[in-house]
Amino acid sequence: MSGSSSPKCTPKSLPTSGQKSLHDIKHPLSCSPGAEDDAATGENGAVIIDSPSPDLAHTEPSSIADKDLSLPNGTPADTSSPASSSSLLNRLQLDDDLDGETRDLFVTVDDPKKHVCTMETYITYRVSTKTTRTEFDLPEYSVRRRYQDFDWLRNKLEETQPTHLIPPLPEKFVVKGVVDRFSEEFVETRRKALDKFLKRIADHPVLSFNEHFSVFLTSKDLNSHKKQGITLLSKMGESVRYVTSGYKLRNRPVEFATITDYLDTFALKLGTIDRIAQRIIKEEVEYLMELREYGPVYSTWSDLERELNEPLDGVSACVGNCCTALEEFTEDMSEDFLPVIREYMLYSESMKAVLKKRDQVQAEYEAKAEAAALKREERSTVPTDVEKCQDNVECFNADLKADMDRWQNNKRQDFRQMLMGMADKNIQYYEKCLTAWESIIPLLQEKQEPK
Repeated sequence: MSGSSSPKCTPKSLPTSGQKSLHDIKHPLSCSPGAEDDAATGENGAVIIDSPSPDLAHTEPSSIADKDLSLPNGTPADTSSPASSSSLLNRLQLDDDLDGETRDLFVTVDDPKKHVCTMETYITYRVSTKTTRTEFDLPEYSVRRRYQDFDWLRNKLEETQPTHLIPPLPEKFVVKGVVDRFSEEFVETRRKALDKFLKRIADHPVLSFNEHFSVFLTSKDLNSHKKQGITLLSKMGESVRYVTSGYKLRNRPVEFATITDYLDTFALKLGTIDRIAQRIIKEEVEYLMELREYGPVYSTWSDLERELNEPLDGVSACVGNCCTALEEFTEDMSEDFLPVIREYMLYSESMKAVLKKRDQVQAEYEAKAEAAALKREERSTVPTDVEKCQDNVECFNADLKADMDRWQNNKRQDFRQMLMGMADKNIQYYEKCLTAWESIIPLLQEKQEPK
């Protein structure tokens, strides 16, 4: 089915704790506030706006680069003391942020809705686009897409841009009975992953100009595009795999062999971290359940102890505060830590797949070059198909190196931000617990004073 709901479906809005909707953010080409009533809504929820504003001003985010002091790694730092540990992230400016790029395409995924039909139940998401690119007929678009539409887009990008690293999608299948794919938590986690997927494409200097990406963002009827047959590039890829099956590369560049070894180790480390982190979170949830039973015992006990009434009630309240802090901490780790680990586990698999394609292209070149060498006595020039294969290898190498550099840069930013966030959340959690326990000390000291 397409991303739009059928007449028999009943869409239900699902709450989201995600980022602010793009509809609430002013865009350089957006209409004036009074022009919203004049906007026409197309089929499948596509929003058509006829009167763009000529104001193209864009305000860049502020930077703390003008501070005098720096952290040990050279990163500019605020000289003022933070009011609390929650300002820890605000004191560190990631030096790789923005990477000096000027963005002209903004995409966001939000507003998940549940559709209940006679044959199936599924979730759609609103995909909002704002752009100043001349390739788009309008400055703003809004369409609804379901997961299989995102999957179609990724497959098309792999077919038409075989030399590039395509960002991964979150896993499609979940274990029934273990994860409810219609729960608010699951839908929100998937929404964030789909939003990250589109943003990575929108920020890519090549993928963002792909015609299938444009169709995905703007088309009123995506089904008509999805019905189109296999592409010529896909057929060519199949023929390359057939020609090079069983062929062993004679001269594989060392740098790509190094990348493969790195990805194997990288995926292994992330897999171990993911497994242990999930176990820790599970144990924290079990500990939380114990605390919820533990605290009230002191409260009921206080009814029997007149002189210890206040201290016992204080311990009960303290444990309750620690429960709240632990619940928030566990949710933060599940929502902010694990998704990054899992995305990069999938990213490593995507990178391995692109490396395999590169090897296939090189194998085709080597096979044809060897065949041409056997006939060199009969010909004075190199066959055109061999030169074309050599060009394909060089093109693949250049694109893959550029994407690998970009991936490393993104990875560095994402993991630094994730680890800083994890440190910040741990500090906040222990500070809350420390404050809770310190609050009962005066109660205990008061009861210890001699009469």
